[in-house]
Amino acid sequence: MGTNAELSTVLTGLSDIREWQEDFYRNLHRNPELSHQEHDTAEAIVKRLGNTSFDVHDGVGGTGVVGVLRNGEGPTVLLRADMDALPVREATDLPYASTESVIGDGGEVPVMHACGHDVHVACLLGAAQLLSDGVSGWSGTVVLVFQTAEETGDGARTMLDDRLAELVGDVDVAFAQHVLPAPAGHVGTRVGPVLSAADSMRITVYGRGGHGSMPQATIDPVVLAAMIVIRLQTVVSREISPAEPAVLTVGRLTAGSKSNIIPDEAVIELNVRTYSSAVRDTVLDAITRIVVAECQASGCPKDPDFELFDRFPATVNDADVTSKVTEAFDAYFGDSARPLPLQTASEDFSDIPNALGVPYTYWGIGGIDPDVYRAAEEAGRVSDDIPVNHSATFAPVVQPTLDTGTQALVVAALAWL
Repeated sequence: MGTNAELSTVLTGLSDIREWQEDFYRNLHRNPELSHQEHDTAEAIVKRLGNTSFDVHDGVGGTGVVGVLRNGEGPTVLLRADMDALPVREATDLPYASTESVIGDGGEVPVMHACGHDVHVACLLGAAQLLSDGVSGWSGTVVLVFQTAEETGDGARTMLDDRLAELVGDVDVAFAQHVLPAPAGHVGTRVGPVLSAADSMRITVYGRGGHGSMPQATIDPVVLAAMIVIRLQTVVSREISPAEPAVLTVGRLTAGSKSNIIPDEAVIELNVRTYSSAVRDTVLDAITRIVVAECQASGCPKDPDFELFDRFPATVNDADVTSKVTEAFDAYFGDSARPLPLQTASEDFSDIPNALGVPYTYWGIGGIDPDVYRAAEEAGRVSDDIPVNHSATFAPVVQPTLDTGTQALVVAALAWL
């Protein structure tokens, strides 16, 4: 683990980077870009890294940016930040709030950094500057990955398919972090499962359409879809152990065009969240079994169609790596280092270390004004008063969020370097 002297050598410049880092963050928040469209974001990252000693490679997987700094013998540590925004209209009233929108196939779409990826980018750039300026305090190799398209779940794979492994070489450990609706200044770690796997499924069931006044001549896919939705509620409650967390949500059901017409088909879209491959397989197999059986019971003219999309892997923190990072955080942050609760969100960071065959850990940092959070907590109104990620009002306070995220990346890296 990095000694106090080594940490001091690297982190001594924190106050010097604060002004440009805060400006960079506000500018990025004001100018968000959607997944796979982060061209201006990538350009700004490359320009900022020009002030460091990192070798920079851009255009990886389209808009991804990779930086590599070799500083003598020692381990190779990979630090990753995602950089895409969401199609959300900002409602924060901040002076640097986004008013951006883009024209897509469906018309105008608002864009906002509603998940905090602007925080992640600014923190990693700050850590890069500190590690570059403080090379006398560490030895080894640092790899930066500014990842495209986390929100669509394919950005990590896109970069892996476009020479990422070749650029980073042999890696010993990989790290990532996420800003969460928790008090700013806090960091949280967790051994084992931390983020769920996510699988979205589109199911099309087929009936035989006809006039609403003559249902005997039809096979009604609306009734069939309704029976499937009800039966799917038993998968988690009756087929999964109460000790295993899992969520199955039917988010969309579409069928028909008029009240007196029985349609030919219905479409069900659902989402599954699980934390182990065994539970994931059980849930997906149960969905298929139930849908096929209900279609057979209704006498459908053809088999249902199943399409999996927007798939995210589970994030499962390595025990040894996480314990080592937790020890370093405890020593540096003191009481501000806390256990991280199990998260039901999902993301694709783990695709990178899994493909590279290296252990990893993923931690959380708080982004909410501590006084605001404390007041909400004392009033029992955290769920009501504290905006969460993907909300139009989610806006991490600039400080101490940026300082904490930057420090966390450096402290974790120096636990190896």
